[in-house]
Amino acid sequence: MKNVILVVDDDKTNLSLAQRILGPQYRIAASNSGTAALKYLETHRPDLILLDINMPEMDGFEMMEKLRSNVHTESIPVIFLTADSLAETEIKCFQMGAMDFVTKPFVPDILLSRVSKTIELDQYRHNLETMVNIQARKITEDAMRLGRIQDSVIVGMANLIESRDGSTGKHVKNTQTYVRMIATELLSRGHFTQELTPAYIENLCKAAPLHDVGKIKIPDAILQKPGRLTAEEFETMKLHTTHSRKIIQTIIGDIEDEHYVRLVEDIALYHHERWDGTGYPAGLTETNIPLSARIMAVADVFDALYEERCYKPPVRPIERIMQIMSEGRGTQFDPVILDVFVEMLPQLREMLEK
Repeated sequence: MKNVILVVDDDKTNLSLAQRILGPQYRIAASNSGTAALKYLETHRPDLILLDINMPEMDGFEMMEKLRSNVHTESIPVIFLTADSLAETEIKCFQMGAMDFVTKPFVPDILLSRVSKTIELDQYRHNLETMVNIQARKITEDAMRLGRIQDSVIVGMANLIESRDGSTGKHVKNTQTYVRMIATELLSRGHFTQELTPAYIENLCKAAPLHDVGKIKIPDAILQKPGRLTAEEFETMKLHTTHSRKIIQTIIGDIEDEHYVRLVEDIALYHHERWDGTGYPAGLTETNIPLSARIMAVADVFDALYEERCYKPPVRPIERIMQIMSEGRGTQFDPVILDVFVEMLPQLREMLEK
């Protein structure tokens, strides 16, 4: 199929000459004014525009500005036609974005050569852009696929670790769900809006499954003990927070964004801190505890109460859980987060019934 060239010139002689020179190799569309050319371009997209500079009503430079300001025509290559051979005119042609310019009267071989090279160059540019876009999409798709694989591996590993204490992996899925619900509700109510961006919430949910990954280093005798832990056993259990940070640094420290890694570390290391400073491992107080860990703490305790554990039966009804957790308002939990969570009771009940 022949390439289409739009020739814009108010001189009928020049239009006829361009037709004779270019017609054997190209399909020619002719316009005798910038207005007529723009009308044609509303429904057609030529491969090249030959644009006369000196025309009444709308000159070539004015039309060029309109072409470049329209997303549908901005990428069409343009060759200016002019009887003016001044260097200033040539410079302005290129400044306006022309691919080339041809002086009048036309020299057939020069016009054919300039047109051929411009179309060839534009096709090469278009093919290169297409190839780059295809490769960019492929890289993006590969990255997303690898990300999904990585997330699945992380969740699977967390499930295996959690299953050691008889929770069969439900704790990982449950806490991830609660974390998303809490963060979304906090944002909708105008709390912590500087931190709770959509990207932060997404990373928070991705990070949640790793909050107890350090339990892999806790002996089964402690992790699966059906009764209350001794003081010495509890000190060993508390080490799972610091173990978690070391494991996280090892498995994702070199392959993930540093901000995401920091978020995962904060959740794993500090989700047993308490608002009043009596938690572990660092004894942080109030907002010195990272927001991610304060949200995780609420989700973690709720699920620990709601689900059966080797050392306790589940707490029912859900209102009783809220009553127990409310006793920790301002001592164990961030008051703002806990208040919002308690008010989410209808949503939680509906979700759990499903």
